Amino acid sequence: MIMPRGQQLLLPVRPLFIWSSLVAALAINMLLNMSLLGNAAWVPDLLALVLVFWTIHQPLRVGVGAAFMLGLAMDVHQSALLGQHALAYAMLSFMAIAIHRRVLWFNVPTQAAQVLPIFIVAHALALLVRVISGDHTPGWLAMLAPFLEALLWPVVSVLLLWPQLRSPNPDANRPL
Repeated sequence: MIMPRGQQLLLPVRPLFIWSSLVAALAINMLLNMSLLGNAAWVPDLLALVLVFWTIHQPLRVGVGAAFMLGLAMDVHQSALLGQHALAYAMLSFMAIAIHRRVLWFNVPTQAAQVLPIFIVAHALALLVRVISGDHTPGWLAMLAPFLEALLWPVVSVLLLWPQLRSPNPDANRPL
C-alpha cells in the first residue's frame, strides 16, 4: 500500500495496549451504567467504539470472538438478556472487518461517516432483541447514541493512535 504524502508512519501496536484499552473501555462503560446516567439510551457505547477502532486497525488481533466475549461481559453487568450485547458486538465486529481496508484509506472525519452506519445497525439490532424479548423500547433518544459514537470517532482515533506515532526524525539518507 502506497502511503499518501505527508502521512506519518506508525510503530507496531503492542497487544497489551490493545487489550488494556478494551478493558478500560469496558470499565468506563460499567462506570457509566452505574452512575447517575444509569442505562440512558442516548449515552454512547464506548466499548463498541473502541472495539470497532481496533477491529478496523488490527483485524487479526481483535475479531468477532473477542467482541462476543466482551458483549457477554456487558450483558452480565447490565443484567440484560444474555447475548443481547454479545450479538450486537459480534455483528459490529463482523461489519467492521468487512470494511476495514476501505475505511483506512479515508481521513479521520470521513472514517466517522463510514462507521456511522455500522453503529446504527448495531444499536438497531440490540433494540430489536430487546423488543422481541418483551422489554420496553427506550424511546427516541436511543437514536442519538450512534451519532454521538460517530462524533467521538476522531477523539478515539487520536487517543489510540498516539502511542504508535513515530517521532519525526528526518535524515537525508533515510527517506522514511
